Amino acid sequence: MSPSTPRRLLITGGAGFIGSNLVRMALAGGHQVLNVDALTYAGNLASLSEIESNPNYQFTQVDITDAAAVDAAITDYQPDAIMHLAAESHVDRSIDGPGQFIQTNVIGTFNLLQSSLKHYRSLEGDAKDRFRFLHVSTDEVYGSLGKTGLFTETTPYDPHSPYSASKASSDHLARAWQDTYGLPVLVTNCSNNYGPYQFPEKLIPVVILKCLRGEPIPVYGKGENIRDWLYVEDHCRALLTVIEKGTPGETYNIGGNNEQRNIDLVHLICNLMDELCPRAKSSESRATSNEKEQHTDSPLATSNSQLPSRHSQLITFVTDRPGHDLRYAIDASKVKQELGWEPQENLVSGFRKTVQWYLDNQTWWTKLLATSEIHP
Repeated sequence: MSPSTPRRLLITGGAGFIGSNLVRMALAGGHQVLNVDALTYAGNLASLSEIESNPNYQFTQVDITDAAAVDAAITDYQPDAIMHLAAESHVDRSIDGPGQFIQTNVIGTFNLLQSSLKHYRSLEGDAKDRFRFLHVSTDEVYGSLGKTGLFTETTPYDPHSPYSASKASSDHLARAWQDTYGLPVLVTNCSNNYGPYQFPEKLIPVVILKCLRGEPIPVYGKGENIRDWLYVEDHCRALLTVIEKGTPGETYNIGGNNEQRNIDLVHLICNLMDELCPRAKSSESRATSNEKEQHTDSPLATSNSQLPSRHSQLITFVTDRPGHDLRYAIDASKVKQELGWEPQENLVSGFRKTVQWYLDNQTWWTKLLATSEIHP
């Protein structure tokens, strides 16, 4: 599939963090997009406000656990490819309430595979040859690494949380529909994403918001857990590359070549905040925001008038979560060698862009938090 040739893409979870970035990138590349999203707490159409009037864009509110609604969406739209990103994705939430993760990530994926297979079998000729089903997954299905080594596409699965177990289940389902029924399936397993429009329950936006509020920044354990960090726009380029060039039946690991201990990453974000939004400026920003909002429950409000001069002084270590994998690290050499993709952002550049985006787009996340039950 060439980026210059318009295709009809059905993207599930297109109002979410990665999905909204993918929708914008696909439209910019000339594709037509149907965004299928249930609009749960993490789905936000405001993330797509600038493209909602694009003639190549459509949205339909569908919960993928509703098999009939999924089937109708695929039958009506007749996509050339399905990019399946819709998922419950927060480990802590999966520990507290695993049931929804099973429903969305396992049953929802099953529904999509069934309807996609029905659609695929209805196609003929070139339309059938070019159809693809891309299942987007996580490196967490592989479990935990020691101090050395990397996850490859052949690493045995060893999930340790309800979230990673549900994603491992959906990965196996997707591959089974390829092997058993001949559905042209591609699977990608990515490392931790970060960047614009990420719901503020994840580590990086939490650190930024805590810095702005002058509140303690929670770090699990001693902060020694290691993750590979992938800038979301790099990930979206990889997903479009896999759809265009990938071989059905293959798995591609997508990583940022950006391995960091959590505590080192938090210090990096704090240092960027020191540079881009020093404490004096941050205090002024809070005062201005409070004057505009005219209420005391502003997300920037704080009862602490004596703020530390450096954001890193806010770091607070908290009890580690159950089943917290020590280290993830991706070997992304296959996607580079076979498809020509590699990340463009490095250790500092992507995080600098991300911090600046949250500083420049406070309206986006303040409105989101005002209507959400999540208060990081």
